[in-house]
Amino acid sequence: MEIQVGMKGEASVLVEREDTAEAVCSGALLVYATPCMIALMEGAACEAINEAIPEGYSSVGIELNVQHTAATPVGMEVRAEAEVTAVEGKIITFTVKAFDEAGEIGSGTHKRAVINAQRFLDKTYAKL
Repeated sequence: MEIQVGMKGEASVLVEREDTAEAVCSGALLVYATPCMIALMEGAACEAINEAIPEGYSSVGIELNVQHTAATPVGMEVRAEAEVTAVEGKIITFTVKAFDEAGEIGSGTHKRAVINAQRFLDKTYAKL
């Protein structure tokens, strides 16, 4: 299987106190944090392509352009969706959206690169 335009993935979470802006130090309020929404969007993107990535390879996030347009309280479920919109060599582009039970809370684009996992880790840890 190869990565193709149109592949889709989803991820969801029940918002807990540890997912709030206050808890992750991205703000002072007890509302779903933007970094958590972004992580959920990235998770949905991974879900969209994981089965098509060869053994020994993985994907890493390399670009995000996301708007967080509505706040979500603790106790509400958030769901992220990702769809592959372009495949250019090792670079995969997605549209991403997030929703709570009341409607859309964020959207944007995300890019991931398919990498050789061991080579990536070796290069990263060589920095030490």
